[in-house]
Parts: sequence; structure tokens; C-alpha cells
Amino acid sequence: MDKREFYEVIEQFVPQITEKKQNQFYDYMNMLIEWNKKINLTAITEPNQIILKHFVDSMTILNEINDNSKIIDVGTGAGFPGIPLKIINDKLEIVLLDSLNKRINFLNEVIQKLKLENINSIHFRVEEVGQNMKYREKFDVATSRAVASLNILVEYMLPLIKVGGICICMKGSEIEPEVQDSKKAIGILGGKIEKIKSFNLANTDIKRNIVIIKKIKETPKKYPRKAGMPSKEPIM
Repeated sequence: MDKREFYEVIEQFVPQITEKKQNQFYDYMNMLIEWNKKINLTAITEPNQIILKHFVDSMTILNEINDNSKIIDVGTGAGFPGIPLKIINDKLEIVLLDSLNKRINFLNEVIQKLKLENINSIHFRVEEVGQNMKYREKFDVATSRAVASLNILVEYMLPLIKVGGICICMKGSEIEPEVQDSKKAIGILGGKIEKIKSFNLANTDIKRNIVIIKKIKETPKKYPRKAGMPSKEPIM
């Protein structure tokens, strides 16, 4: 896809986007396609689908995030939603967290190429970060997209945010069973479901849900448990 066609497509979803931001998204898309030939970053490789299912999908949570928020993107993978959020709102301070070093190398290249500031990537298991005093309860917002079931996810995310902060969990269409299964874990970890936003993605029939969990008290020190435990023995 050439630049002109790319601009026409992305402007359908993001009216009045600046040329600088268009160029950043265009370079990001091409890097994603090129790097995906070497390492597995995404199953979505067609430009129109990247724009819709990665870029536009990532932007659906923008209205939930205040300017100048400090954000950690848990299990960011190829940088979603963290990098699109940063491109659109450069007032955000973002940490991209992933457990695979090859993805971190890709993210570092993207950050450098796009000349993004106040964003960095870290290579850790999320359970380790949650017990690291440099990161524990230091963020206003934790985001995640297609990482794990909600009852597992909250043990990853809630320890990372300050009391008064929020977890933004980006989910697909079937959310109610996950919500029911996660209520005990959310309470134990210091959270409360604030709202669930259901919608179709950008004039399609693709269903999405965003679960917003507010942190109302400190997370007990024993959480998150050691690496692998939240997924093997979720809080039920």
C-alpha cells in the first residue's frame, strides 16, 4: 500500500489526523509487515486489516485515558495498544511490557524510527514486574489486549496501578462468563469493575468489549504470585 492510499484509508477512521502522525502509522505498518517475515508478531498482515484491527482497535480506549497518564501496556506484543496510543496522544508516558526479547527488539526499533519520546519497552515476565518496587503500584493506567482470561489478567495488572488508577482490559465479543469468573479475584486484588463498554469496531460487525476496573485499595503483597501461578491456578 502506497502512502497516498494509506492516508485515504486512515483518515476515514481518524479525521484530521496530522501528516506527521500519518507518516508514523505508515512507517509502523511497514515495519510490522517486514519484521513479521522474520519473527511471529501478528497473524494480520494485510494493510487494511492492520489499520482496522490493530491501529483503530487500539485507539478505542483513548477516551478512557487522561492526558499525562503514566501507562503500562501488559503483554504488548507488537506494541498494541501502547504505540498507537502514544502516536495519537504524545502527552502519555508509556511502558511497553513483554516477555519475549525478539518483540522488545522490534519495539525498540519502532520507537527509534518513529522518534517517539517518553515511551520505552521492558523485557520481563509480568509477575516479576508486579513484585518489583520500581514498577509496583506506580502507574495510573494498565492496558492489555488479548492477553489472558480476565481472572488471570487482573492478577497481572492490578498490582501495577496506583490506588485510584484503572485497568483497561480489551476483550472480544463473549465477555460475560469471564466477568463472572473474575469477580472474586478483582475484589481480593483491590479492584472494582467500574464499567463495561460494548460496541462494534468502526462500522463493522466485529464486536468488542472494554472492561474498566478501578483500583480502590492496595493489592495484598503476595500478589502477583510467582511466574506461571496466576495462569495455572487462577483466583476463583
